[in-house]
Amino acid sequence: MTTLKNDCFIRALLKQPVGRTPVWMMRQAGRYLPEYRRVREQAGSFMNLCTNPELACEVTLQPLERYRLDAAILFSDILTIPDAMGLGLHFIEGEGPRFSHPIRTEQDIHKLTLPDPEESLSYVPNAVRLIQRELQGRVPLIGFSGSPWTLATYMVEGGSSKDFRKVKTMLYDRPDLLHELLGKLADAVAAYLNAQITAGVDAVMLFDTWGGSLTTGQYQEFSLRYARQIHGQLKLKQADRTLPAILFTKGGGLWLEAMAETGYAALGLDWQTPIADARRRVGDKVALQGNLDPVALYASPATIRTEVNRILTDFGHGSGHVFNLGHGVHPDIPPEHVGAMIEAVHELSPRFHV
Repeated sequence: MTTLKNDCFIRALLKQPVGRTPVWMMRQAGRYLPEYRRVREQAGSFMNLCTNPELACEVTLQPLERYRLDAAILFSDILTIPDAMGLGLHFIEGEGPRFSHPIRTEQDIHKLTLPDPEESLSYVPNAVRLIQRELQGRVPLIGFSGSPWTLATYMVEGGSSKDFRKVKTMLYDRPDLLHELLGKLADAVAAYLNAQITAGVDAVMLFDTWGGSLTTGQYQEFSLRYARQIHGQLKLKQADRTLPAILFTKGGGLWLEAMAETGYAALGLDWQTPIADARRRVGDKVALQGNLDPVALYASPATIRTEVNRILTDFGHGSGHVFNLGHGVHPDIPPEHVGAMIEAVHELSPRFHV
């Protein structure tokens, strides 16, 4: 295990003292960077980029060459598991992900088998090993997966959805079937994240992108239950370290207290949740990550700096805060505006740690 030269991100997640607030961004390796677009064109398709460890390594490291970031995040996609289950993932320009073989029948669920992360998903741990070799401890590397509920929405709908009609109909009419699907996905996600841990990531994050589409009772039963189950299966205690795990539910501000009881070290916040309220509600149980509105990055650098200061001030003094966006950076954000946000965090946050 390489000793981290910059462990600010890990220390903040573990609520240990830090000299400043660490910062990274969801989708920090992405289309807003011209260097990423060049590699994406070279790859020929998004899936070719995801499944090529050398190219995935290259784009993972690109934002670290531009910005003073405190973590790298593995370049991959949340839908790699259902793709490895044989659903035929592909991407349509302007429409997003689609599955050639979506879940449509009871038999479709019964016949699903769990992928071996070191076989059908081997490109992911291979990318982790390559990235860590190139990073040489410069900053921590974050591994991740989509949550079972979020994966299920894509698998049953066949792709992106505005109303989740098909998967919610299953939820209401055949909750037993949905639980069978979610149980299989929870085991697959745990195995997938454990493979990333074995390969060398320093933290893991569970993206529950569509948890906010559920009612409170449904969220507890069909999303949070499986996030908790996954956490219990993760091999976070290693011989030389304990890895922090982050749970992010977009639209999950209603349920922070319940989320804080699941065992995750930190909760990601979307931009609709006031961070001061979140800190008051969860107390010292978990760290918080977030939560600048991604659209704020279209504003002037001066405005971005003001917004960064507002969030830092609202969180207040002490450790336990990782600065991030409330969701991923948009593809047409000017790269210099991202730089303005990151530099503002570096310049303004030390006073909250004295």
